[in-house]
Amino acid sequence: MRIGFIALLSLLLIGCGQQASDSSQSAAEKQQTFEWKLVTTWPKNYPGLGTAPENFARRVEAMSAGRLSIKVFGAGQLVPAFEVFDAVSQGTAEMGHGAAYYWTGKAKATGFFTSVPFGLNAQEMNGWLHYGGGLELWRELYEPFNLVPFAGGSTGVQMAGWFNREINSMQDIKGLKMRIPGLGGDVITRAGGVSVTMPGGELYTSMQTGVIDATEWVGPYNDLAFGFHQVAKYYYYPGWHEPGPILELIVNKQALASLPADLQAIVESAARAVNQDMLDEYTARNNTALVELVETHGVDVRKLPDDVIAELRRLSAEVLEELAEEDELSRRIAESVKAFQKQATAYHGISEEAYYQARKQ
Repeated sequence: MRIGFIALLSLLLIGCGQQASDSSQSAAEKQQTFEWKLVTTWPKNYPGLGTAPENFARRVEAMSAGRLSIKVFGAGQLVPAFEVFDAVSQGTAEMGHGAAYYWTGKAKATGFFTSVPFGLNAQEMNGWLHYGGGLELWRELYEPFNLVPFAGGSTGVQMAGWFNREINSMQDIKGLKMRIPGLGGDVITRAGGVSVTMPGGELYTSMQTGVIDATEWVGPYNDLAFGFHQVAKYYYYPGWHEPGPILELIVNKQALASLPADLQAIVESAARAVNQDMLDEYTARNNTALVELVETHGVDVRKLPDDVIAELRRLSAEVLEELAEEDELSRRIAESVKAFQKQATAYHGISEEAYYQARKQ
């Protein structure tokens, strides 16, 4: 009995010691602080796109009571706009904010995770990512690059862009030099145009000097801020190429793993909050900005001809079909998007779309 009592006492003491050790470790984790750098593809504090990472950093710092502090660098402040992906992958910065279609040179399928021409709108993209398996596929795609992606905002349906020539037929696209990245750019190239990828900060001067004939950017809110109405004649819609563009927050995999579980959860929660907040902002700001562009600046807003839209839709289907054949992962991503869009289109036909029609009457 004495031996049994001593053994039991020993186990209790070991258990108490382990609990004390765990408690001490937990307390130490809660005292540890982290300082991160976040690099972006946008000008510092640019409306919407540039303020979203700032909002993210503020939310994280507040939610973590200062344990995780994030300093945001605009394009060119720490690394050039198009080096964000590599900077975060290599650990030069712990986080980045940009658009996945800027990295098609790394993996062609990244284009799926910004926007698909004639594809999902913002509401549908968020549904696919968070409840349709899209985020898991995105993270699988980024795994070889040492990155963990999160949805980091959406602008909603964009405009087709600013043009210094009228678009009356597909013939007008031939030879057109247009800033349009991602899958939309592939479609313009297939139509006989010349697609160019360049950061937002270079677009005004490029339009002004004739380096490019046209540019898509975002929509009235951001386009007004850049002053494109001063250097372009025509403003076309609809944004066939980016119906629901999602921005991204990317995190270095080791940096994320180094955080305690509660801080990892804070990063995820702050990303979800900022993702929705950006869409809310653009939904509100685009309305008033369009009024100013038309009524104050006399912008000529035009709809792309129906036959042009139909041909762009046909070419888009070809581009997507070929992309799906790139490799096994691209095929699975393409199939996932296509299946989700089929279901969403059927439902939205009797919900969103039907309501918009009813509201007009």
